[in-house]
Amino acid sequence: MSTKIVPRRSDERGHADHGWLKTFHTFSFAMYRSAAHDQFGSLRVINEDRVEPRTGFGTHGHREFEIFSYVVSGELEHQDSMGNLEILKRGDLQMTSAGTGIRHSEKAHGTKPVHFLQIWSIPSTKNLTPQYFTRHFTDEEKKDKWVCIVAPSGSDGVTEKREATGPAPVHSPLTLYATLLSPSKSLSHTLSNTKAYYHVVQTSGYNPDKASGGHVKVTGADGAVVDLREGDGAYITGDIGAELKADNVGDRVAEILLFDLE
Repeated sequence: MSTKIVPRRSDERGHADHGWLKTFHTFSFAMYRSAAHDQFGSLRVINEDRVEPRTGFGTHGHREFEIFSYVVSGELEHQDSMGNLEILKRGDLQMTSAGTGIRHSEKAHGTKPVHFLQIWSIPSTKNLTPQYFTRHFTDEEKKDKWVCIVAPSGSDGVTEKREATGPAPVHSPLTLYATLLSPSKSLSHTLSNTKAYYHVVQTSGYNPDKASGGHVKVTGADGAVVDLREGDGAYITGDIGAELKADNVGDRVAEILLFDLE
């Protein structure tokens, strides 16, 4: 078994400070373009956004993307052309299958900023009927274990209901796990596909400079190692069945997302 690990450093991501919005782009997005970081398998967008109170993204359209929001802190107001109006809080995950087309808005609700990750994947099938799903996962559920929060539609344990327990369905060959990994703890993961992506959430605060905060070491099946701080990510390519290991070698809890994908 072999794996290749390539870091994606936080301060090398696309970045913009619009006042009302502070955002980082892992992949090409808006005015940021990078041929080296355009997409990774079916994963097309990871934006780490901070939106000031009572501001946000006005109504706009999407089609042919699977769009999910992972709320880190604050409250996110989602409204769309399917009639959904919802206030999302920490632990909430919202998944919109845009399909043939939807319009939506996302705004900071209340008096505090909202920090969330906006993630897009490319569906395996075009012209899907638009759908909307929400799920909630507590901090306790995610403590020191990988919790599956998004999985391909039709997979075991995936319920095709607007609200349910278990992972939200996605029409892409992508499974997303989340954890809150305590200092000195480690978690292993066996690749189900040939690609994976780690992202360490920037929970210690907005930092456009060199990554700091939480400290995670990721080890591949053949001993390849990369050190990640908050905002950093890592591209993994390897054999199906290869084992990956994440160690929290820092002094604080690390919030980590792990994508296992084609």
